[in-house]
Amino acid sequence: MSKAIENRIDTIFIHVSDLERSIQWYSNLLGIEVMKTNHTGPIYTFNMGENRPGLTLDNHCLDEDYTFIPSNQPLFIFNCTDIEEAFLHVSSMGAEMVTDIIRYPDLSEFSFKDPDGNILMVCTCFT
Repeated sequence: MSKAIENRIDTIFIHVSDLERSIQWYSNLLGIEVMKTNHTGPIYTFNMGENRPGLTLDNHCLDEDYTFIPSNQPLFIFNCTDIEEAFLHVSSMGAEMVTDIIRYPDLSEFSFKDPDGNILMVCTCFT
């Protein structure tokens, strides 16, 4: 069997309208230091840890015909160990909450919007 595409994800893109604002917001959300570099764009990538995909913010500043449209559903989840603490953290940042904490037998999750209106999800799984 040919393996033209590897079975891994190297980075996740989130499309944003204001790169500097989004860098600061995601830095606060994730508790990750911002690299000292030029943040004019078009992209900025957060290192999410060894052997994990990066999180890349893209403002499309070099694309003349680009129209920003926020993601209206989560395309990935952020993991947490304490869903209540995560919910309080996101709420304290002033994020628009899409859902309250939803509890299932094997996981709990909630969704919210970033400053551009992209819907994001946080989840904790019980094993």
